Amino acid sequence: MHILASHNYYRQRGGEDAVFEASAALLESRGHRVSRFTMHNDTATSMNRIALAASTLWNPNAYRKLQETIRRDRPDVAHFMNTFPLLSPAALYAARDSGVPVVQTLHNYRLFCINGLFFRDGHVCETCANKSVPWPGVRRVCYRGSVPASAVVCVLNSVHRLLGTWDQVAGVYIALTDFARDKFIECGLPPEKLVVHPNFLYPDPGAGAGDGDFALFVGRLSEEKGLPVLLEAWRSLGPRVPLKIVGGGPLLETVASGAREQSAIEYLGPRPACDVIALMKRAKVLVFPSTCYEGLPMTIIEAFATALPVITSNLGSMSSLIAHERTGLHFRPGDAGDLASKVEWAFSHPAELAHMRREARYEFETRYTAEIHHRRLLEIYERAIRNR
Repeated sequence: MHILASHNYYRQRGGEDAVFEASAALLESRGHRVSRFTMHNDTATSMNRIALAASTLWNPNAYRKLQETIRRDRPDVAHFMNTFPLLSPAALYAARDSGVPVVQTLHNYRLFCINGLFFRDGHVCETCANKSVPWPGVRRVCYRGSVPASAVVCVLNSVHRLLGTWDQVAGVYIALTDFARDKFIECGLPPEKLVVHPNFLYPDPGAGAGDGDFALFVGRLSEEKGLPVLLEAWRSLGPRVPLKIVGGGPLLETVASGAREQSAIEYLGPRPACDVIALMKRAKVLVFPSTCYEGLPMTIIEAFATALPVITSNLGSMSSLIAHERTGLHFRPGDAGDLASKVEWAFSHPAELAHMRREARYEFETRYTAEIHHRRLLEIYERAIRNR
């Protein structure tokens, strides 16, 4: 099969960028031909605001070049990861107008939420979810804290909802979790076009032994990731449970300050993937205290692959991704005291934790391997071709 793989790269390489590259490489390794059509947000730095806003709504250059690529390469199916902002919905139309079936992966809630997270002021917010014009997101400057930038995304969502872009152009949408699929249906996407297909991890890093006496946090240091909850939980835990924190982001100084104040916390800064995997193999638990819905973070899949149980907030996709007392533990979202009690329980019940390690690894082997991903992806492509 010949696949046109298309993606709009983030300015700072994000998780979706890695997923796009891994999927394309996996398809090529299995003998498929892959044509890549990408744009990069670095280009936006050289554009004036009006030109960038116009391109976000409809980029004629992306439309023209993508059609040229299709005429030259004649792919069987086009798979889009992220089209925001520079590829724009024009890229989807370019494939459809050329007679190529369209598959789009939905990594976030951008089609129905200006910031893509359903998150505002420290809590879940679905105010704009079913509005034809998501004006509250403009008033509350939900995108980059900017009224003009928020207005552009508002117009993007409103215009393409009116045009029927989200309903008609893509043949198949990929949601990463059952929770996300249900949420997209609530927001108006056709149920018959939505399939659930998670991310994957390759190569398999293998299970760890969990022989390090510490808990681990890996992720962006930002409010929606639950950093305030994490630090508050460790204030009550005191020195009893060591915590290592890996990552960078806007709350870096807050985390660094917490590490200076609490001897149990060690801030390691951003680390390469190999270091993260090594830490996961030794950690007792991964703490994942997000206060937003989340998509399907690669951190969770990496934890399962290394046989690392996850203590997570019982919210959104995490409620089903992590099975309570099987692959990890749930705590009440935003409740630092409940998080602290779950961490203490895990560290004082080694037999139960060992069982969770085995189950976490089994979860990876049965859901998130390259072989499973490849087989399911081909089924999705064939479905899109049949429904063209």
